[in-house]
Order: sequence, then C-alpha cells, then structure tokens
Amino acid sequence: MATNPGLFSEWPWKMLGSFKYVVLAPWVAHGIQQVATKGWREADLGYLVILPSMILRGLHNQAWITVSRLQNARGKRQIVDRGIEFEQIDRERNWDDQIILSAILLFLGALHLPGGQNLPLWRTDGAVLLALLHAGPVEFVYYWFHRALHHHFLYTRYHSHHHASIVTEPITSVIHPFAELVAYELLFSIPMIACVLTGTASIMTFELYMLYIDFMNNMGHCNFELVPTWLFTWFPPLKYLMYTPSFHSLHHTQFRTNYSLFMPFYDYIYNTMDKSSDTLHEKSIESKEEAVDVVHLTHLTSLQSIYHMRPGFAEFAAKPYASKWYMRIMWPLSWLSMVLTWAYGSWFTVERNVMEKLKIQSWAIPRYNFHYGLNWEKEAINNLIVKAICEADKKGAKVVSLGLLNQAQSLNGSGELYLQKYPKLGLKLVDGTSLAAAVVVNSIPHGADQVVLSGNISKVACAVAAALCKKNIKVIITNKQDYHFLQPKIPEDAADNLLLSKTGMAKVWIIGEGADATEQLRAPKGTRFIPYSQFPPRMARKDGCTYSTTPAMSVPKTLQNVHSCENWLPRRVMSAWRVAGIVHALEGWDEHECGDTVLDMDKVWSAALLHGFRPVAEA
Repeated sequence: MATNPGLFSEWPWKMLGSFKYVVLAPWVAHGIQQVATKGWREADLGYLVILPSMILRGLHNQAWITVSRLQNARGKRQIVDRGIEFEQIDRERNWDDQIILSAILLFLGALHLPGGQNLPLWRTDGAVLLALLHAGPVEFVYYWFHRALHHHFLYTRYHSHHHASIVTEPITSVIHPFAELVAYELLFSIPMIACVLTGTASIMTFELYMLYIDFMNNMGHCNFELVPTWLFTWFPPLKYLMYTPSFHSLHHTQFRTNYSLFMPFYDYIYNTMDKSSDTLHEKSIESKEEAVDVVHLTHLTSLQSIYHMRPGFAEFAAKPYASKWYMRIMWPLSWLSMVLTWAYGSWFTVERNVMEKLKIQSWAIPRYNFHYGLNWEKEAINNLIVKAICEADKKGAKVVSLGLLNQAQSLNGSGELYLQKYPKLGLKLVDGTSLAAAVVVNSIPHGADQVVLSGNISKVACAVAAALCKKNIKVIITNKQDYHFLQPKIPEDAADNLLLSKTGMAKVWIIGEGADATEQLRAPKGTRFIPYSQFPPRMARKDGCTYSTTPAMSVPKTLQNVHSCENWLPRRVMSAWRVAGIVHALEGWDEHECGDTVLDMDKVWSAALLHGFRPVAEA
C-alpha cells in the first residue's frame, strides 16, 4: 500500500480473494437474459462484447508480461538494470482489478447512459472525435493530475503505492489504490461519454481505444526499449505524440520529470521533460545482450509447469509449484503450449540473477519430463543440450550446471557424453552431485547412528552412502541388488557400515525415486524422510512422519533478482544442483564435475556456506 494510505485505498472486493469476479455476475446474467429473451440478433451487441473484450484485455496484459520477462532475462535493451523481489510481485498481483472496474463502468454505461445502447460497429467521425479528445483534454488533465499526485499529501496517501516499483513490469502500469484508479477511469471515459452523447459512438472505436490505452501502458512499463530511434528521425513530430519505455522509466527513477500520460507534448511545454530522455533512449536501444558467467540448464516438468515458470503467470511463478484443479481444466492450452515449445527447437532464457558481479542465467530446454523417458527423443534432447552448452561457451560462460533430467545417467552419463564430444570446452560442466549429497548428509539429525537408504541408486545416492559410512553411520539397504551395487563404492575401512536388512527400523530414511508408498509404509511411525532425488517423492505417510525438501539451500541476499520459485521449492531457495554451479564459478574451480567425478563434499559444502548459502532449515 501507499506510505500513509488515504480514503478508499482498498479495493472493495479484496475480501473475495480469487472469487472477486463474482461481482460481474449480475451484469453477465443480464446479458444471458437478453440473449435468451431477444435472441442474438436483437440483443445489444455492444453490451454482449464487454465481457469477451475484458478477457482479451487480460490475455493482452499477460502477453506483455511474458514477452517482457523473456526479454529482460536476456538483458538486451534493458533500461533499469536492477532486480525485482517477491515484495513487488505480491504488491502487483491484483493487476486484474483494473479490468474488473473497467467492465463494471462499461456495463453501467451501456445500460444507463442515454445513447449507450445498440451502438453501431464503426463510425469514423466518432473515432476522430475520440482521438482529438484524448490528445487534448485527457492528456492535459492527466498531466496536471499526475503532478498533483506527486505533491506530498497525495503522494504519501495514494501515488507512492505505484512508485514503490522502481524497476517496472508491464502490469505495474495499473497498480494503484482504488480511489486513484477510479479517477483514471473517469478521465479516460471523457472521450467515450462525449462520443455517446453526440451520437458518434461505435463498438470498434471503444475497443480500439481500450487496446491503445493498454498497449501504451504496458509498453511504457516493460523496462526494455523497443521503439526504434529511426522512427523519430523519419517523423520528428512523433516525439511529442508518443512516449517510449525509457522516457517513462525515467519518471520512476527520477520522480519529478516526465509526467505525461502517453504524449510527451506537455512535458515539453511546461519544461518537465528529463534532459537525459533522448540519451537513455539511444543507449537502451543499442545495448547488447549481456555476457553470462553461469548458466543453469533446466527444463519443463509437467504440462502445467509452463504457467509456473518466470515468464508464465507472475503470481504462480512466485509460489512453489502445485497442481491446481483450475490449471487442469486448461489442458487444451497446456497441450498447445507443449507443442509450440517442442516445435520451437531451441532453449530459451527464463531467469537472470546477479551475485557478487557474477552474471547468472537459467535456460530451459523445451522438453517435459515425459519426453526424457522416450527413447526416440533422447538424441534430440542431447542435441538441444549440446547446442545450449556450445552457445554458453561462445558467450564466455565459466560454468554450466545441469539441472533435473538434463544430467540423467541414461541420457548422457551425468554429462560425460558432452565432454567426450567436446573435450576442449572452455567452460566447466557441473552436475552438482557433491553439493546435493552434502546437503543430504548435513540434514541427518545430530545423534542419528543409522539410516535406511531406499530408492533407485543414483550417483548422489552413492556419494551419500559413502559419506555416511565414513562418518560411522550405519546405512541399511533393504534391496539385495542395490546392496551389491553399492558395496564397491564404499571405502574399505568403512565397508562394515553398509548393511543389508529387510527390516529397516531406523527413524531416518533417505529416499529417492522408486521409494513408493509400499516402501515408505515399512518405516516406523515418526520417521523423517530425506529425499536425495531431483524430484520430490510422493508423501505417503501422515502419521507423525516428516518430509524434507529435495536437496536445496536458501540463497543469500547478495543473490539478486530472485522473484520466482524454482519448481516446488520455497521462496529464495534453490536446488543444490543449481547452487553448485554458482559456487563453482565463485570459487573459480578449474575442473568438471560430471560422469563419475564427484568433488570433495566437505570442500564444496564449506564454500557454499562461505558465500552465504544456508541449509533450508536455517532459512
């Protein structure tokens, strides 16, 4: 909220939460009643298109969010090179409130404003009148109203809420207290009401006007420059009629300049234009994609996971992944997105972070979990990963960490395949085994003298078993085949600590994929389950048993621009495999960790702690 919230700052339907759209029910029901009693031909088309147009506005805004986040993740043409945090995401989660308010006002106008019923599809004279009224009264009144909002009294009570976002996203444009946004809506309605009262209104004129407002609002807050400089060279007067993202960004960083709505004309007249506007515009449009030091290669997981990635739905991305019923009913869109990402045929940048001058990016391979289990997809996936590694090497990256199934033994031998193909890579490949295993080992409760190891035996499981045996902790294996597989991996002086037993009664179970519900039910009541797998196991026990998260660490405050959750992990928590790549680069280690190679676990763990990463329990 604002620094000192004023009257009517809260949205009236805030208490409804996700059910706030029910406030539109009476008007939607009235539209259905019109169609039922009059038929489609006799019903008021202008009234009926209000709801679909509001849905399209929401999709338009979401498209801007996705494009903006994808663009800013690359760092190309970025205007303000600073990070966004979760606090801003939470503050801006109600961006759709403005669409609900607009819909209510349009419904009221279509029902009660004289001449607002049965509008024609198009009228040229109305479109001209609306354009003139916007360029004149609307822009003029907005300019002075905006300057008034920057007076201490109004700023602290209302406008400071909007300006809390110095680094803007497209939806920042509509993040205002209720009373302030009502004022904006009334201002934007002046041309529309004038058209209605003069009998020149039309459906398409109003639709295009709302599209123009949304487009300019989103563009002005997208934090990357997309308006070419040649446009103003070719037609100089345009600089007075259209602002740019860099022009409005200066208003959010300097506060006392560039007050105009969409047309900078009045800033020129009243001498409030920031003198660096043109320079920043040229600098931003010419900025290249930034160099990268660390690349983490991840991929999509379930069909709904695309909505939870940073370029997806901002609100979902800011929470740990969880499948919801309303996401499942979107399966046609989910399948379409899967086909599009599959057809895209290349990795894409989803996140960009900075830590101690280290430039970090996350790239996603456009494949889902089920693709990695298809034999005929393995070659294509490996080619995608190779392409990404080579591109990272070309960009000067120091480290590439392999996340999730991108390091699967069955796919590429924990990354060994890529070293064999490109032995002269300038970067270091890291599968993160040592840190993931260290996280598991250091999660064992103090005083525990025995654990059960259950699940498919992976490279991490081998490292965990060996480390625990060396610590003189008994590691009980319930599967005979797994026991014989692990025996050669354990140092001779600690081999006696690896035991085969069908009755694992230890209160600490280290589990991975393959430890199904039947296996978990064999554990005694009150058992603590600690996963060593990339993916969280199914939680089959609820009788006092506890489950730790998959190997992960909370990140230090020096790691910036963290405003999305990594899959199912909590906020500001990263998987150990991802953290391993960052630590590897910070330490400047000149060795790979892939194939059969496992780095010194104690060294890696100490380095992670030294750089501020902490166990999740301490977060």
